[in-house]
Amino acid sequence: MDTEFAISVREVAKKFRLFSSPKERLIEALHPFRKQYHHEFWALRGVSFDVRRGEIVGILGRNGSGKSTLLQIICSVMQATRGEVKVNGRISALLELGAGFNPEFSGRENVILNGAIMGIPRSEMLRRLPEIEKFADIGEFFDQPVKTYSSGMYVRVAFAAAIHVDPEILIVDEALSVGDAKFQHRCFDRIRNYMEQGKTILVVSHATETLLRICDRGVVIDSGDLKYIGPIKEAINHYQNLLSGSEKTGSFTDINASSVLPLSINTELPVNPTSLTTNSADVVSTKQNYNKHETRLGNQFVNIIDFVLVVDGEVNPETIQKQANVELFIKVYFQKTVEAVSIGFAIVTVDGTYIFGTNLEMLNVPFFSGTQGECVIVKFTWKSHVAGGEHFLNIGCHTYADGAQQFLDIRRSVAKLNFAPTPESIGFVNLELDFELLDK
Repeated sequence: MDTEFAISVREVAKKFRLFSSPKERLIEALHPFRKQYHHEFWALRGVSFDVRRGEIVGILGRNGSGKSTLLQIICSVMQATRGEVKVNGRISALLELGAGFNPEFSGRENVILNGAIMGIPRSEMLRRLPEIEKFADIGEFFDQPVKTYSSGMYVRVAFAAAIHVDPEILIVDEALSVGDAKFQHRCFDRIRNYMEQGKTILVVSHATETLLRICDRGVVIDSGDLKYIGPIKEAINHYQNLLSGSEKTGSFTDINASSVLPLSINTELPVNPTSLTTNSADVVSTKQNYNKHETRLGNQFVNIIDFVLVVDGEVNPETIQKQANVELFIKVYFQKTVEAVSIGFAIVTVDGTYIFGTNLEMLNVPFFSGTQGECVIVKFTWKSHVAGGEHFLNIGCHTYADGAQQFLDIRRSVAKLNFAPTPESIGFVNLELDFELLDK
C-alpha cells in the first residue's frame, strides 16, 4: 500500500442474509437439502476510494445507505463479502452507540480493555486514566457498570477513550451530535488539535454545517452504492439532492446552465418592497462586497438572486457602525412552484463560527410560498451589536419534503461584512459595557 494513503478501499461489498423470523434461520441451518429461507441484502456494492494521510473526509448518506457498515469494515469489526480494505496506521474508532464496550464492566474497566485491544499496555492506560476520566467528566459513574449509563454518558467515556490512545486515524460515527454543549465543544477542540497535527479523520454525520467546517472531501453513499467523492461542498450538494429526490447532482454551474434567465437592465433590488418588479436576474455577484469563493448548495427550485443592506438609511455601506439599525432585504426567484419556504441569514467569522443566525422556522413565524416565475422580497431588521472586524454573510432558504429538510438555495459566505472597530473590547459581540466604580 502506498504510504501516502491512510485508508484504501477497493471494490468492497457486503451481503447480509435476512430471515423473516428466527424460526426460518433455524430451519435453514438444519434442513437436510440446504433449502434457503433467507433473502440476500447487499448493504454495500463495489465501493472504492482512498483517504490520504492527514485528510479529513466526511461520509454522507441517508439512513440505511451503508455508512456504518462501511466504517465497521474499515475498522475490522466486520468482514467484507468481497473486496479489500488496507489501513496504514493505528485506528481509533467511535462507532455506533453500544459498539465495543462490555455493558457489565465499568467505564474505567472498559477504557483499560479498549487500550488493550489497541495494543497499549495496562500500565500505560493506567497512566492515562486520570486525563480520560477528567475529559469524560461523568463523576462517580466512571466506576459504575456501563449498562447504567445514559447515551450521553456512554459517548463521553467512549470518545474520551478513543482520543487518548494516540491514534493516527480517528473514525467517528455520529458521536459528535450527542452530549451537552460543553462536551461537544471539548470534542471539537480535540478534533481541531488532531487537524493541526495532520492526523487522518473519517467522520459520519448528518450535520452538514459541521462537515463543511472540518472536512476536505466528502463521500456520498446511497443504497450501498458510491454516488460521489470529491470536494466537501459538492458532496453535500449531492447529499441534499438525494434527500430531496432530485436527480441533479452536478455543481451549481452544471445545475443552472440551461435555466438561468438572461440579465436585464434594471437589476438592483428595490429598497422599498412596494416597488418590486418582475426582474429575475441573479445580480449577487455584482455586489461590491461579494465573495467569489462563496459555497452554494441546494436544488435551486428557489434562487436567492439579490440582497441589499440598509444601515441607518445608507444602502450597502462599506462599514457597519456600532449600534446601527440594519435592514437586510433578500430577493428570491421561484424556478418552480414551492409551498412553505423558510428563509434566513447568519453572520459568521472567518473560520465559519456562527456569531448569529436565524430563519423563519427558528423565529416560529409563517413560511411563505411562491409560484413558478414569481419574485418575493423578505426583510429582516436588526441592530448591530457585533464587535469590530471582518465577517461573512450567509443567506439560505429551505423547505420540507416527506418530513426531511430540503435545501433550496444556500449561499454561505456570500458577502464580506466590515464592522466598525470596537477597540474597547475583543471577541464577536459588543455588549455595550458600562463601568462604574462604587464606593468601598
